[in-house]
Amino acid sequence: MLFGLVCLTFVISNIAPSDPAALAAGPDAGRSQIEQVRRDYGLDKPLHEQFMRYVTDLVRGDFGRSIATGRPVATDLARYFPATLELVILAMLMGVLLGVPLGVFAALRKDGPADHLTRIFAVSGIALPPFWFGLLLQLAFAAWLGLLPTSGRLSVFTEPPDGITGLLLLDSLLHGDFVLFREALSYIILPAIVLSLPCLASILRVNRSEMLEALRMDYIVAARAHGVTPWRLVMVHALKNAMLPTLAIIGLRWGWMMSSTVLVETVFDWPGIGLYAVSSAIAGDFKPVMGVTLIIGLNFMIANLIVDLLYGVLDPRLRRA
Repeated sequence: MLFGLVCLTFVISNIAPSDPAALAAGPDAGRSQIEQVRRDYGLDKPLHEQFMRYVTDLVRGDFGRSIATGRPVATDLARYFPATLELVILAMLMGVLLGVPLGVFAALRKDGPADHLTRIFAVSGIALPPFWFGLLLQLAFAAWLGLLPTSGRLSVFTEPPDGITGLLLLDSLLHGDFVLFREALSYIILPAIVLSLPCLASILRVNRSEMLEALRMDYIVAARAHGVTPWRLVMVHALKNAMLPTLAIIGLRWGWMMSSTVLVETVFDWPGIGLYAVSSAIAGDFKPVMGVTLIIGLNFMIANLIVDLLYGVLDPRLRRA
């Protein structure tokens, strides 16, 4: 799958109408200068030679060099990826910690007012465009109420802590700087809410549906007849089986959230790989776009592998198969 993604990104970058050599040479460069840049970057070689060089460099961890900035793409990805990872982790935690309990709550009150409200919320969460919802939150909490900042990761007057993990919230806690933690949290909360909403809604819908099915199973009826307490019946017996399909949607949503950062980071000016990809695409610099695409694809595959392994934890039958 990863090799297929490498092929796809390479083909798309080479059929794009822009000329990366002309971009790197600058607007005032002559034809001879552009051709020299083309030779320097290997863009004058046949496509199959460019592709073999590209794959060989990827194996060594070399994503190429940004034509717009002149820096190695791997260096830029190492700089911007922690911000995106922190945003996605927080959004995923919000989606799971709210989506699963709300799904159980809605299933236990099937067709009641609470169930109808949660279903309306779930449909709205999936249907709302992230960029539009983000602008609404900026207007409400930043422009009108003045409670939260509109963009960025920290104030321009705040010095970030020494990088341990690259995750500001975690690094500030490791340094014992709770003032910095509160500031970093105030900057990340709005983009995390926007990014988590579709994830939360999907988890809620799937978990509700699976809980309803699990509660009708014969083993639940038998456990209830044997006097198992309602709490243990729901939280141990039913929820454990309902979590199998929920895990699948969590794995899928992790990958989708990584790709959704392109919109969310652009709206909130969040300095992650999504904003980096948009800026590079606007400039016609496709090496960074290809690097970001591969990183997102790799995260998608790793998330699905972890989900497959967790299936065996929840269902012992899979370990015996």
